Amino acid sequence: MTAPEAESLRVRPSAPQRRAWRGEAPVVAVVALGGILGATARYAASLWWPTPPGGFPWTTFWTNVVGCAVIGVFMVVITDAWAAHRLVRPFFGTGVLGGFTTFSTYAVDIQRLVGSGHTRTGLAYLAVTLLTALAAVWLAMTATRAVLAGRKRGRYTGHPN
Repeated sequence: MTAPEAESLRVRPSAPQRRAWRGEAPVVAVVALGGILGATARYAASLWWPTPPGGFPWTTFWTNVVGCAVIGVFMVVITDAWAAHRLVRPFFGTGVLGGFTTFSTYAVDIQRLVGSGHTRTGLAYLAVTLLTALAAVWLAMTATRAVLAGRKRGRYTGHPN
């Protein structure tokens, strides 16, 4: 190929594509920053509370359950009670909580347990984590909505909160 032919094959983003990227760059940046914070907190928890070989991975279990509960509260607050800045949800929901909770470690923990002959523990961990994490989201959302509804009733009826 000659230089002009090679030049014609190069794809250049259009002006609207460049503007769209500039608009999304802050979102990518806050997700990355939040992810660093969340993953660092999870890693610190794993150092503080290590899982013995063949043992139930309590650190990953509680990290995922707590993270799911917090996401339940967070989603209700930012959708029902507070008009959050457009970067709050990507920073905290996707970044911090996405970095804190971990499906990949959960899957690796199951694989390690089953592979090392602890099949019942691995299957119990698989089921208990899934059910408990889902319950945590639901309970946190339900409780947060109840608290918010109680605050609204108290405000309109004159009850102090």
